[in-house]
Amino acid sequence: MASFTIRVLIADDHTLVRESLVSLLQADGAIEVVAQAADGLETVARAIATRPDIVVADISMPSLNGIEVVRRLREALPDTRVLVLTMHQEEEYVLQAVRAGASGYLVKDSAASELLAAVRSLHAGRSYFGPQAAKAMAEQMRHPERTVEDPYGRLTPREREVFHLIAEGLTTKEIARKLDISAKTAENHRARVLDKLDVRNTAELVRYALRKGLLD
Repeated sequence: MASFTIRVLIADDHTLVRESLVSLLQADGAIEVVAQAADGLETVARAIATRPDIVVADISMPSLNGIEVVRRLREALPDTRVLVLTMHQEEEYVLQAVRAGASGYLVKDSAASELLAAVRSLHAGRSYFGPQAAKAMAEQMRHPERTVEDPYGRLTPREREVFHLIAEGLTTKEIARKLDISAKTAENHRARVLDKLDVRNTAELVRYALRKGLLD
């Protein structure tokens, strides 16, 4: 048994994946999973409540995209490091995660030993990027003229939350209850989201979300 404990939060919207990760990490002996989360907003809230050393988070999650989760955790918990664990290996996702503040990036077909190595590396203050992520970062260094746009555009943090809830099919009243705001405020946020993204209705917003990789 190791003489220290690495405190980890697992965030993934698939229960089976979360449970598998919990079993894998805690079997290490030096790692304690202090919390789990199934969506982006829950991830941020539970991270603030438990202040883990490491957050292992997926990108595609309900309520808030994992990239935005990384950005919020960097601001709220600068000492907590985030390892992105996702099915996405495209360059744009890697670069968005890094720019948002992720300290590591692995794809889900990585070996269990690599995940453990990544967690230990982040806890030691180092970064850890799997082969796919490292390749994407190398490509960016070779072509610095390439830019990666924020998929949320000019949306504020609250508007980003509303964006996801609209895309998930919630009504204005349901959004108001979910975010503990008035229906009028929710409607105002909805109108600004549509305006800023230059979409006319929910169907166009969903297509935008899919095109930008913000929905599964």
